[in-house]
Amino acid sequence: MYPHKSSNFHIMMFPWFAFGHMIPFLHLSNKLAEKDHSIIFLLPEKAQKQLQHFNLHPHLITFHPLKIPPVDGLPAGAQIASEIPLSLTNLLFIARDRTKDQVKAVITATKPKIVIDDSSYWLQEITKPIGIKTINYRITSAAESAFVMVPASNFHKVRSLTKDELAVPPKGYPSKTVVLRPHETRFFSFISHVFAEGISIIERVTTSMKECDVIAIRTCREIEGKFCDYIASQYNKPVLLTGPALPEPSKKPLEERWGKWLGGFQPGSVVFCAFGSEFILEKDQFQELLLGFESTNLPFFLALKPPVGATTVEEAFPDGFEERIKGRGVVWSGWVQQVSILDHPSVGCFVSHCGFGSMWESLMSDCQIVLVPQHGDQFFNTRLMADELKVAVEVEREDNGWFSKESLCKAIKSTMDKDNEVGNMIKENHAEWKDTLLKPSFMSDYIDKFVQDMQQLVK
Repeated sequence: MYPHKSSNFHIMMFPWFAFGHMIPFLHLSNKLAEKDHSIIFLLPEKAQKQLQHFNLHPHLITFHPLKIPPVDGLPAGAQIASEIPLSLTNLLFIARDRTKDQVKAVITATKPKIVIDDSSYWLQEITKPIGIKTINYRITSAAESAFVMVPASNFHKVRSLTKDELAVPPKGYPSKTVVLRPHETRFFSFISHVFAEGISIIERVTTSMKECDVIAIRTCREIEGKFCDYIASQYNKPVLLTGPALPEPSKKPLEERWGKWLGGFQPGSVVFCAFGSEFILEKDQFQELLLGFESTNLPFFLALKPPVGATTVEEAFPDGFEERIKGRGVVWSGWVQQVSILDHPSVGCFVSHCGFGSMWESLMSDCQIVLVPQHGDQFFNTRLMADELKVAVEVEREDNGWFSKESLCKAIKSTMDKDNEVGNMIKENHAEWKDTLLKPSFMSDYIDKFVQDMQQLVK
């Protein structure tokens, strides 16, 4: 049932029950398994089948499914964040809390050297008495943790962050540009006000960060070094970096129908858009987005979920849209091979929500980058890319967060116009960062250093 005892180092992974957390934890697990370290990976029963294909080393990475207990108000059978609305997140945290005895039993039975977690405020109650070290692994940007988790860590358990407080950088924060705008504070205010059994979601994270032995972040010093140093100084503990910890590019060819469709256009002419597997737009914003792509007069491929209230993307199309874009536009609601599409020679621009995984993938592509952040760390990632690294263009928004078809079209055209000064600047900057990130030893050096630091931690 458990990994073989001859492995170099035994680790337990316990990510939050969302694919946006479990998948990065599994990517890191694969990198560690390459070094012959064994991993017990705790996850909801329902997630095991969906994540199995990401496990590249099943002889070293063992999934241990947890039975998720029922909670009043949580839909029957719900085990993963994508199965519930954001408003019920607190109930899923309660369900996670109620797996504590199962987690303790696995830790006791397997005796890992280290447990890597992201949001279990009670984990150290299990690990500290038996001398097991813990790492809080931040899979979002260091800038987000520096801006939000530092001030939150100073609050009493019943204290909540207000929208006004979230609009102001904390004392000593090392950037004037990677900040939240007033309309972007709602998500973080929400998670600081939503309580599950007496403790807010944001308090759970900051307690885990305060009580762990070491904080680790899925980033690199070249891009976010100053934010990592700030977190280390404020939490008064080491901050280790894993680098992006991305999987090796898939050798599976692009699906034939998409390869054939993209192949019908000139090199660098197609605009690709994807907003991740979980985010869903309101119908009016979804339609405005589509009209914005139509108005570019460029070929486009959109991979989007149906908007709120719709079961298919087609039923939410603006009047006459499908006929007008026939032959030059695709709107697809199924899964696509994002990295393979970005690598296709016909694709010249990537319009993204700037989730952390998509951020790294865009930096390693040759595509121009246009950003439309939706919530959470995406705002910080966008400011980092557009304002600090200057490798992307952010779509302008109104004070309430709405973006118009005109602002979307303007941003895309500014990057795709070969004579545009901004477009040429971000292309040059992007090329320099891509060269840095794709150096042969860049990724492996970070993992090697992370492994060394973990071994030092348990000496």
